[in-house]
Amino acid sequence: MAATPSPRKRGSSAVRSKTLDFRVGGNDARHVPRKRFGQHFLVDQHYIERIVGALGAQPGDRLVEIGPGLGALTRPLLDRVTHADVVEIDRDLARKLASEFTADHLSVHVADALTFDFRSLGSDLRIVGNLPYYISSPLLFHLAQFEANLRDVTVMLQKEVVDRMIAPPATPEYGRLSVMLQVLFRIERLFNVPPGAFRPAPKVGSAVARLTPLREERPHLADERLFAQIVAAAFGQRRKTLRNALKTLATEVQLESVGIESGARGETLAVDDFVRLANSLAVGSNAE
Repeated sequence: MAATPSPRKRGSSAVRSKTLDFRVGGNDARHVPRKRFGQHFLVDQHYIERIVGALGAQPGDRLVEIGPGLGALTRPLLDRVTHADVVEIDRDLARKLASEFTADHLSVHVADALTFDFRSLGSDLRIVGNLPYYISSPLLFHLAQFEANLRDVTVMLQKEVVDRMIAPPATPEYGRLSVMLQVLFRIERLFNVPPGAFRPAPKVGSAVARLTPLREERPHLADERLFAQIVAAAFGQRRKTLRNALKTLATEVQLESVGIESGARGETLAVDDFVRLANSLAVGSNAE
């Protein structure tokens, strides 16, 4: 989901039917939101300012915006930082942004954020963006791979996704996404954003969340791939007991040796329980 500026004298935006009008480089331009890219453009200046304020960017920050769209967030953010990078899959929007800003102020990467190598931009990255709903979970998993390169991630997502990100165990929202993010990040819901803040308006509410790497507080994982396999299997079929869900990964004896009831279900385990189980299985595997 990309962003677009709210109406103002320069770089104006207005909605006429389903076509958005805006000005780039002194020339009038038009853009029809593309469903295949999940484009819902943020136009409410109040929420644009809240996101920019919540980020609190400083001149030397390594800012990376995902899905800048028409530049609603990009412009005010570039007022605060010396340089920024943006990752935009829509070639038309990328070209328009590149024509408006000089390369020493803005680097435009025409790419799919789901496959983009964020390591190529360096370290201490501050990610910001209005993420397309249809790729939000896969994109969060992708960003998690670059946790060591990130200072923080401030993104707008479907409210339901944010509910899952911050959910505690034994709640309906708690699942694979909750565990895989909470083991790496401290996650905060900053504020909600109503559908009317976008053009075209989505059918669901949104929320802005911040993810901050745990760093030294991050639990040690002896085998990160095994941990991911266990979490995925535990939530693959929520009604299954761990005895059945993890039967190819752990025996009942192995589960109960680390204090986990084999008859329990995955959603009842805390993040620390998954960590303890994965580390125990990794040690046992290495000892064989």
